Amino acid sequence: MHIKDKLAEAHRSGKPVFSFEFFPPKTAQGVQNLYDRMDRMHDLGPAFVDVTWGAGGSSSQLTCEMVHVAQTVHGLETCMHLTCTDMAKEKVDHALEEAHKAGCTNILALRGDPPRDNQKWQAVEGGFRYALDLIKYIKEKYNNHFDIGVAGYPEGCDDEQDPDVLMSHLKQKVDAGGTFIVTQMFYDVDNFLAWVDKCRANGITVPIVPGIMPIHTHAAFLRRANFSNCKIPQHWTDALEPVKNDDAEVREVGKGLVAEMCRKMISHGIMALHFYTMNLAQSTKMVLDELGMIPKEGTPTKKPLPWRQSLGLSRREEDVRPVFWKNRHKSYVARTQDWDEFPNGRWGDSRSPAFGELDAYNIGLKGTNEQNIKLWGKPESLRDIADIFTRFLEGELKSLPWSEAPVTDEAAPIKNDLVDLNRRGLLTITSQPSVNGVKSSDVVHGWGPPGGYVYQKAYLELLVSPLLIAELIERIDRQESMTFYAVAKDGELQTNAPSDGPNAVTWGVFPGKEIVQPTIVETISFLAWKDEAFRLGTDWANCHPAGSASRQLIEGIMNNWYLINIVDNDFHSTRGVFELFEGLQVQNLNGPLSNSQPVVNGHNPRPVAELNGTYQANGNVHGEVLN
Repeated sequence: MHIKDKLAEAHRSGKPVFSFEFFPPKTAQGVQNLYDRMDRMHDLGPAFVDVTWGAGGSSSQLTCEMVHVAQTVHGLETCMHLTCTDMAKEKVDHALEEAHKAGCTNILALRGDPPRDNQKWQAVEGGFRYALDLIKYIKEKYNNHFDIGVAGYPEGCDDEQDPDVLMSHLKQKVDAGGTFIVTQMFYDVDNFLAWVDKCRANGITVPIVPGIMPIHTHAAFLRRANFSNCKIPQHWTDALEPVKNDDAEVREVGKGLVAEMCRKMISHGIMALHFYTMNLAQSTKMVLDELGMIPKEGTPTKKPLPWRQSLGLSRREEDVRPVFWKNRHKSYVARTQDWDEFPNGRWGDSRSPAFGELDAYNIGLKGTNEQNIKLWGKPESLRDIADIFTRFLEGELKSLPWSEAPVTDEAAPIKNDLVDLNRRGLLTITSQPSVNGVKSSDVVHGWGPPGGYVYQKAYLELLVSPLLIAELIERIDRQESMTFYAVAKDGELQTNAPSDGPNAVTWGVFPGKEIVQPTIVETISFLAWKDEAFRLGTDWANCHPAGSASRQLIEGIMNNWYLINIVDNDFHSTRGVFELFEGLQVQNLNGPLSNSQPVVNGHNPRPVAELNGTYQANGNVHGEVLN
């Protein structure tokens, strides 16, 4: 979506919006940390983010990658900076092509700063001299595909202090195709508002977005203000000087000063705020919280679908996904990034027949071995494993190998049942409660346009001991409303689903629209997810030294246990899927894995029939009792 349209909507509605700027970090770990921060800051609700461009294109490839990740993986509307500095036409063409492929439709066209080894700015042969030339070129080559932003300088810039000359340049850039203005940072709000009035008097009518630098530390505040030749109001100096050696107090005082500045701009009709985050979250979040612009807990948020949409070029119309990747959004996007088409309206033959390989970026277990051992410890028994899953459900752990984020409020109605299953050695991976027609504005379960109603079938996916799987499947088969898929790491798929086709587990009914079915269960996707799920468990095992008790324990589960998902197709039923497990548990959770025995209603189950050649009649798996 074009930024000018977002800004126009903010003006029409009278509801101010905000945006964030990020820059390419210098290290690989810094990049990953920033992606994690982008993911978290998405939930603050920015209208867009922008990504800076290094002088002379020094970080151009990383900028293009960050734009792709922000747009496609994190679903953030992204604006790519593009400068003329030391940039040949071929470099500009490549950057625009990469932005186009990523689905980015917004460019901030800048002349840029000279590279560090040049004192003055110089155009390269065959390049562009001014931002004006760059704007004209983008418009000529891409017509209206890109919305083009331009820079404004309320307090002058390094090589031009004449305000009339700068105003003339700004007018030329807007007349050439610039549709919004983002300003250099400033702290003198009265000067900024006077400058806005001058812009309007000169016929510049496009939205003006003030650039705001939150205050992180006193030293950084002074350094950045001096670097940008920002005037610091005296009352700011008076407020910050007494607390300059206390970083926490500086942030607190700075929050109030910046928020006061923002309120004054909003009261004068400025409906967008652009935060120079310096790749940090806390100070920006503090200001937004002070302004009341962050969605409060218990307040409905606008979600077009129950999962986060990608804004990649070919994915904007995507509205169907398998439920298996519910807690691993980035992995799903990575494994489907090469598809020619994405399901829209129905999950059908338009999709690619294959998911990407497991060695693609964002698919394996995140974190170093040391970090993961610190997070999940060194389990030596099934009890230890069960405790890890239980602690995750109770909010004590922020992630599991199969879940990138903490448990959400959606799980609240079934949390106690999930905890109970895990304490009995039944390890839950993904779940959702049944929902019978709650309003689309519901704080927890709501999604889609206003005035609609949403529904869910109860869904449960878990790892089950090989000595319990047959009993569980027998119970499922006795329930007319239940369907399942079950598979071991190297085993054949078992299912009672009537076909390989999709089974919608989430849907919505909205005024003037067909029924929307955004989340499904189906065979091909489950088999692709199965490989990833067991790979994640194996990665977890490999965090521990070879031959260690922890590694052997986790490997034993991955090599012998079953991954099973269960759908209760009666969406009126709230506990039916959990009633399947009554009296079912793994015995001797504190003992070695090979010594655990299943217990069903207080006694060992009868021998089970062979299932697809995987089970022996005595319950052994490949000749060894492992559960």
